[in-house]
Amino acid sequence: MSTLSRRTLIGSTAALTAAGAAALTAPGATAAPPRRTLPDPTFAEISVHDPSIVAAGDELYVFGSHLAAARTPDLLRWTGVADLVTPENPLFEDVTVELAEAFAWANTTTLWAPDVHRADDGRFRMYYCACEGSSPRSALGSAVADEITGPYRDEGIFLRSGQWDQESEDGTIYDALVHPNVVDPQAFVDAEGVLRLVYGSYSGGIFLLELDPATGRPVPGQGYGVHLVGGNHSRIEAPYILRSEESGYYYLFVTFGGLDADGGYNVRVGRSRSVEGPYLDHAGHDLRECRSDPSLPLFDDASIEPYAVKLLGNHRFTQRDGAEGQGYVSPGHVSAWTRPGTDESFLILHTRFPGRGEEHEVRVHRLHLTRTGWLVPSPHRYAGEPAATAREARLRRDEIVGDWQLVDHGRAISAEVTDSVPVTLGADGTVTGAVQGRWRAEGSGRAVIELDGARFDGTFTRGWHDGLDAWTPTFTVLGPDGRALWGSREV
Repeated sequence: MSTLSRRTLIGSTAALTAAGAAALTAPGATAAPPRRTLPDPTFAEISVHDPSIVAAGDELYVFGSHLAAARTPDLLRWTGVADLVTPENPLFEDVTVELAEAFAWANTTTLWAPDVHRADDGRFRMYYCACEGSSPRSALGSAVADEITGPYRDEGIFLRSGQWDQESEDGTIYDALVHPNVVDPQAFVDAEGVLRLVYGSYSGGIFLLELDPATGRPVPGQGYGVHLVGGNHSRIEAPYILRSEESGYYYLFVTFGGLDADGGYNVRVGRSRSVEGPYLDHAGHDLRECRSDPSLPLFDDASIEPYAVKLLGNHRFTQRDGAEGQGYVSPGHVSAWTRPGTDESFLILHTRFPGRGEEHEVRVHRLHLTRTGWLVPSPHRYAGEPAATAREARLRRDEIVGDWQLVDHGRAISAEVTDSVPVTLGADGTVTGAVQGRWRAEGSGRAVIELDGARFDGTFTRGWHDGLDAWTPTFTVLGPDGRALWGSREV
């Protein structure tokens, strides 16, 4: 007895349905043109926690916690390069010896999220950080290599935190409510050509420094730098700044919540015309005011939930027949990359998954610029699809009309997984089902969804649905209240 794969069965059924429809077409009638198809992707997965992306030659690399690293030619197929803080890790001759000063200061034997930056002289500089873990006792330093894969040579620590009852980097006694935990660095060059470093996790929040391009180290006299967001041990970390040439904004991506499967990690963003801020959200809130209430128990999430645009969190796509599609649990610690010579940008993150515990993998999503100037990610992982403005990615009206699954990412910092709900986008422009409203498609793939009098702006495009092994129409939109909605048409 022969066995048909699900993809073969779906394809055969679709062919029969199309043939039947053609047979019923009245003489002289014009059948709808076939839907545009894209090649099926091939993925090779990798586990790198806190992936920070950098280009080198014809490949892209991510570096993450515990000295993990991987490379890819296309953002789909990943190959491991290094892992674990051991003498055998190829990124250093012997990292346990090379970074002994950092391990000693932080009372640890491992490393947290690093960032690698290509220096003006062509060398690669790794900004590494070591943290005690249960406190902000941390060290932030740099190491340099001629090749991106090392070996890296230590240049020493340049920032410390957790100096209890001692003078901190700004000359005052260290206070974890206002001073940073010096981890999660990202080095970048701003629009004026100035080398910068953004960093921070929990404690006093996220800070920005100016670096000397000759040494890669902070320009003297800045202390911890400019405060951008957070404080009072608010659960905000993993900053990453991306500037869009198209919009003229700097986007400060951060992750709220805790990183484990029940921590409610979720990705948020603010924007500013100036690299030093202030960074504002959808409601005009100054993110410097986003901090926990020190009079409440530690890690007061309720005080920070109203701030920053929430782009994605725990979610799961389902089908009307109850079948599960793909979903994410505690997605976060993002980095971003713009393809040179284009306005195509991508969000790189790690995520856990429903029902898979603490197992995590790297995922990449396209970013789209909304009419109101916000960056929003595609609902499904990047699978090689062209930009939403490309002809191959645009959706015809007959491809949009139909049954969809809708995810509302909401505003909460929560361990609960939000399941999608069924909606129908009607030929008459109505949205019916679990929510009621109207929809329309505008030029260049722009999507408008109106619900309860609120306008959500974004993009219609194609996406690869992992759970169904199929390309499907999608939309990603953002509302005036900072809520992101994702749609995936049922296939």
